[in-house]
Amino acid sequence: MQPVACHRLAENEVKFFIQRSELRDIHDQVAAGQRISEADALRLFGSKDLNAVGAIADFVNQRKNRGRASYILNRYINYSNYCILSCQFCSFARKKRDQDGFELTVEQIVEKAREALAIGITELHIVGGLHPSLPFSYYTAMLRALRALDARLQLKCFTAIEILHLAWLAKKSVPETLTELRDAGLNSLTGGGAEIFRKEVRSAIARGKESAEEYLDVHRIWHRLGGRSTCTMLYGHVEALADRVDHLRQLRALQDETGGFVGFVPLPYQPENNGIPVETSPTGFDALRTIAVSRIYLDNFDHITAYWVGMGLKLAQVALSYGADDLHGTILEEHIFHMAGARSPQSQTEAEMVKAIRETGRTPVQRNTFYEPIKVWESTPAASEALAAGDQSPANKSKLLEDNLATA
Repeated sequence: MQPVACHRLAENEVKFFIQRSELRDIHDQVAAGQRISEADALRLFGSKDLNAVGAIADFVNQRKNRGRASYILNRYINYSNYCILSCQFCSFARKKRDQDGFELTVEQIVEKAREALAIGITELHIVGGLHPSLPFSYYTAMLRALRALDARLQLKCFTAIEILHLAWLAKKSVPETLTELRDAGLNSLTGGGAEIFRKEVRSAIARGKESAEEYLDVHRIWHRLGGRSTCTMLYGHVEALADRVDHLRQLRALQDETGGFVGFVPLPYQPENNGIPVETSPTGFDALRTIAVSRIYLDNFDHITAYWVGMGLKLAQVALSYGADDLHGTILEEHIFHMAGARSPQSQTEAEMVKAIRETGRTPVQRNTFYEPIKVWESTPAASEALAAGDQSPANKSKLLEDNLATA
């Protein structure tokens, strides 16, 4: 399906659902290019008319992305799960006394990166716990060693709380710390650790972690240094719908200020192996409406990611019709969500990602860390057959992921 045809189809779908919906006034605002309010976003969250909410979100998505949906070939590396914090929701962190704790040497990380490069990976996504004893030099040495492997490899590393921890280790200011990390090879900050910004909720799920203001300020400083990053929201635990809207409000305000966020990644809470009294993960209905409302409200963001690790690939595929335009990545070796009970596979092949996108009528696009296109998969049967058959040419060598393999 061609992008223009997709856009026209979306308009027709919006008209069909909106004519029968109490959300028509919000649709009219969006169609006129007007920004919706927090009260509008709360109405959308509270609506049971998921088809109407999704139709509005899909309209916005088609207008921004013209029928394209993306994925990235990436590998996750957690350098350690030792952490000085004890966030109630976290299933990943360990203390030094725990038998299943780990830390990787720089040489081990480089070897994982070398393996990833051999199968076509373009991004390393690197995060870890707040390690009690690793020196600041460990992190700069890691970045320099990875940069020396291949200058084209994009290094997306560290959450905001890790940056604050590294600044404390280095006895430097946050701007000085970020500058030194950038000079060592850092390309992008990850968006992890945002959780929910409202203070009362944050205290209930992540006592001792950085405040919302500190999270936002780390990203603000990074953006002012010329850097780009993603951002996240962890939803479906003890927060209210109004807390989600407040979270989105603060992200939209910082994006107005800096323009430095390249994408937003809503993360569904995984309830196992932690101290939060929540029995089930968010429903499919909740996951789709959260993506849809985010797409409508975050009018200054170009990209919304459906994180298949937390949702499952099939629901993430459906989310491409509810405002998402990205399925994240192949994600070799994801630990954090799986240790919290995620039942999704440890990885996806490129062929599976392309197929999932094509089945929704979108044009698959392999992207880089900054959501910029690397390769556009036009509707050519020969190309699809080559990918599915495991063509080892440079254009298709990432099919090797099938034999080797997938927060924000």
